[in-house]
Amino acid sequence: MKRLTTIIAVMAIFSLSVMAQTPAQPKGQSVALKVLVEDFAEPFPATAKSHVENKVTMLLTQNGIASMDYLGQFFITVKQVPLTKDVVAGPPMQIVETMEFTFYIADYYNQVIFSTASIVAKGVGTTEAKCYMDAIRHINLNSPKLKTFVAEGKAKIIEYYDSQVDNMMLRARSLVKQKRFEEALFLMQCIPSECKKYAQAVAVGDYIYQQYVDYLCDRNLALARTAWVAGQNVAAAEEAGQYLANIYPEAKCYGDAMQLYQEIKSKVLDDWHFEMKMYQDGVDLEMARVNAWRDVGVAYGRGQQPTTTNIGFIR
Repeated sequence: MKRLTTIIAVMAIFSLSVMAQTPAQPKGQSVALKVLVEDFAEPFPATAKSHVENKVTMLLTQNGIASMDYLGQFFITVKQVPLTKDVVAGPPMQIVETMEFTFYIADYYNQVIFSTASIVAKGVGTTEAKCYMDAIRHINLNSPKLKTFVAEGKAKIIEYYDSQVDNMMLRARSLVKQKRFEEALFLMQCIPSECKKYAQAVAVGDYIYQQYVDYLCDRNLALARTAWVAGQNVAAAEEAGQYLANIYPEAKCYGDAMQLYQEIKSKVLDDWHFEMKMYQDGVDLEMARVNAWRDVGVAYGRGQQPTTTNIGFIR
């Protein structure tokens, strides 16, 4: 019994030692795709596009992939082709049509198709438009073919990031030197958690974010001081507050900004309704920091959307 107890104790110590030596992998955003469906031509009804978008979004969700609300590098789409059409005498007359829906996961920037799969669905309706809508409803999202399609597309996207992550990190550091912080953070937030060097990408993202908030702090603190010194009244306090609002607690000059805030507050008292950004109690600061720089990157991505979307390379 003593021997068994000793073995268990040794195993426990060894397990704790391994855990201590293995750094925890930071949590992050998995692979995400933009659902991009082109407008349908007649006789498809106007609502057909939104129905297909919902179907594709469900397909991603069922397979553990998030859908993006802006167009990044990778997207998923579907094209439809009528195969057969029969008219069954009534009353009422019924149209029976077989449709082929072809799904694609592709790289928008490089115009490369990563994965494709075709599903056949049959629709019935009193009009051709109703027939098409019925076919859309009968797309089987649980088809093994579609599950394989999504898995292959995801695997190729991860493979792409594994091959490009070093270049992306170098590019991001180069952008920092040009003070293009938002663009640099956009690059880092694109890298999914499945990437082999995700932890390194998070470290680079943290570094860029610190440079970003320090830059914002220095700039906005100088502007706030200038605004306050010019008037030293409520109006000047309001203008200074607009700049202080852009200063984050992580910034190196946050203490100096807080001193200016206290100085202004002591003079204008309750006439100035403004509070500095502060850390929230009980929040995982490391995760909050990662989420903060991701949000900056995503905001930049949303602002860079193309005025027109061309996926003509998919036939």
